[in-house]
Amino acid sequence: MTIANRLKDYIDGRGISYDTVAHHRTSTSRQSAIAAHVPGSMMAKSVVVHHELGYALAVVPSTHRIEFGTLQDVMDRRLGLASEDEVVSLFGDCDIGAIPPIGAAYDVPVILDDSLGEAADIYFEGGDHRTLVHVSGKDFRNLTMDARHARFSHAAY
Repeated sequence: MTIANRLKDYIDGRGISYDTVAHHRTSTSRQSAIAAHVPGSMMAKSVVVHHELGYALAVVPSTHRIEFGTLQDVMDRRLGLASEDEVVSLFGDCDIGAIPPIGAAYDVPVILDDSLGEAADIYFEGGDHRTLVHVSGKDFRNLTMDARHARFSHAAY
C-alpha cells in the first residue's frame, strides 16, 4: 500500500498537491518521523477516540502526548480510546496505527491541537506503516478546515 484509497480520492478531489515519503516499517508516528528523517513537530499523529455520540480524531504532533482530561473538557464529552474493531470499521482501508488525520475523508470529525500551529510543512501517515504523506502547511489547513482547534497536548520528547 502507498496511500489509502479514500484518502487519495479526497486529497485529489480537492486539488491538493502532495508527495509521499517511503520509509521502513514502523509501529508509531514518532518512529515513522525518525525513519523518514522528518521533524517530529511536523508529523501529525492521529488518535481515534469514542464518546456517547460517535467518534473523533484527536490530532497532535508526534512529539506530543494527549492530555486526556483536557481533551474531555474541551470536547465536553466522556472519551475513551477506540478499540481496534472500531478503528477498522471507520478506517477500513488503513492499517491499525496508521490512521491519517484527514477525518473528512472518512466522515470522522477532527480536533486539531494548536501545537501544530503554522508549520510550513506537515507529514502524516498515509494508511500503512511504510508511507508518509507530505503536504504544505497551508494545504493541510485546507484539508482540515472543518476541524475544531484547541490545546490538549504537551511535548513528550
